[in-house]
Amino acid sequence: MVFKRLLGSLGVGAPTVDTVLEPEAALPGGTLRGEVRLKGGNADYDVEQITLELVARVEAEHEDGEAEGTVAFDRVSVGGGFRLAEGAEQSVPFAITLPWETPMTELHGQSLGVVLGVRTELEVSGAKDKGDLDALAVAPLPAQEAVLEALGQLGFGFSSADLELGHIHGTGQRLPFYQEIELSPAPQYAGALNELEVTFLASPAGLEVILEADKRGSGLFGQSGGGDALNRHIVPHEGVEQRDWTAEVDAWVRALVDARASYAAHGGGHHGGHGRSGPGMGAAVAAGAAGLAVGVVGGMVAAEVVDEIGDAFEGEEDEG
Repeated sequence: MVFKRLLGSLGVGAPTVDTVLEPEAALPGGTLRGEVRLKGGNADYDVEQITLELVARVEAEHEDGEAEGTVAFDRVSVGGGFRLAEGAEQSVPFAITLPWETPMTELHGQSLGVVLGVRTELEVSGAKDKGDLDALAVAPLPAQEAVLEALGQLGFGFSSADLELGHIHGTGQRLPFYQEIELSPAPQYAGALNELEVTFLASPAGLEVILEADKRGSGLFGQSGGGDALNRHIVPHEGVEQRDWTAEVDAWVRALVDARASYAAHGGGHHGGHGRSGPGMGAAVAAGAAGLAVGVVGGMVAAEVVDEIGDAFEGEEDEG
């Protein structure tokens, strides 16, 4: 999706910019390719720097309730230092590496309701302008997909996904927010779990899978304050095809359920301490009603998923 904007800070007759991304979804830690297309205005301009900024729509909690805002999580300079002649056209190709913790926005081509964007900032003849804003599609890494497919095989269903401002204690999290994928319980866990939340933290070394559960009638597991608040597992990027993911993930969920039951049996009560710091709340950016069935997103109806990145980042282009 391409959005063309006049460089507002330079006024009428200024250059215009389009940023065009490759159509294929990128991967966390992978390469995002595209090109910045410039068209000169009614005079010559010095293009001093072209910067791409990765932004995300993130949810936060504050004293008056909950709110959404935009968080920039990476900035990369991709060009500059040339003169754009009057009326001339020039393309600047780029290939940038996404942060490993970049959230996924889709699974098997189905939107999860998470909104990411690439914002193009130009510094032209001493003036800066945000220029272009384009949707960024990110698919899961093989290990992420394998875990989600295993949960689907076990009977868990997709409820929603969101990005929450804050940090998960005891992890190597680098971004100022984390992704939470919320699943309805599989039938065999319906009596013990109200909801299962999955967070992935990827790095060059591997994938950290964090599971948290909401037990019927007893509040969040994560609010127990015990060692069972979060269930963490580290898996490598290699050898995904050689693992029995369904059995392995089922064992993870069972361990989470058993640990909480054991803690409760020994007098564990409700204490604060979610295991995740900073503002954060559990509502979805855009609810998708459907299920992870037989390892795929089956029949998901993304009723409120915004298909225009400009609408999703409403008001962004009016900033600054």
